[in-house]
Amino acid sequence: MGIFQRISAIFKAKANKAIDAAENPNETLDYSYQKQLELLQKVRRGVADVATSRKRLELQIGKLEQQQGKLGDQAQKALTVNREDLAREALTRKSGLQQQIGDLQTQHQGLQAEEQKLTLASQRLQAKVDAFRTRKETLKATYTAAEAQSKIGEAFSGISEEFGDVGLAVQRAEDKTAELQARAGAVDELLASGALDDVTGSQKDDISAELDRMSSTSDVEMELNRMRSSLPGSQTSGQIEGGNGSAQPDQQAQPKQQNAPEGGAQ
Repeated sequence: MGIFQRISAIFKAKANKAIDAAENPNETLDYSYQKQLELLQKVRRGVADVATSRKRLELQIGKLEQQQGKLGDQAQKALTVNREDLAREALTRKSGLQQQIGDLQTQHQGLQAEEQKLTLASQRLQAKVDAFRTRKETLKATYTAAEAQSKIGEAFSGISEEFGDVGLAVQRAEDKTAELQARAGAVDELLASGALDDVTGSQKDDISAELDRMSSTSDVEMELNRMRSSLPGSQTSGQIEGGNGSAQPDQQAQPKQQNAPEGGAQ
């Protein structure tokens, strides 16, 4: 292979690759469908032209048949007035017209056969165009779905050039969020330990915080017991009213105090 043949082969390969990359299957299918519609339109126009020619022949044949009938009447009238020469001339012309009519009828039959042939071809082509249109739409939908699925897969995998920056932006946002959360947690721990001062004065030391927590817990327990005692049929209502169950031993101790003077009197 010579140097020029190698250059030509390389150029053709690169051009073919560039054309293949620029080709959109959906647009190619639409272009093919448009060409088929144009071909179908040409066939229909041919059918219309043949039908027009056939109709023109029919009109011409009808006109010759009228002239033929007129010549027949003229020949009959010529015989009635004993003008055999005129009758002969009329019949001669009638015979010539009959030959023309025969030729036109032959052409008419040929056009009629051609019209039927083109009509059948038009119907078959119409069926093929309809089938291609259905196939085209199916292929376009399949290609679009496959293209979208491929792009989504590339985006999720991070290998897509279009969505590569998006993946990096998401990674940077996650890193910054984690850094801010870690910094906020560290500041809270330092404020709680007293290593950092709260300039607002709302921060308490650890002892005050523990006392506040215990007070809050006690208040919650008291409120919870009060709500239980307010329930109908609650057995702990008397205990709560007497001070957390201490009333019952006092009631039992009361008779002993009353009986003490009686023993002393005896």
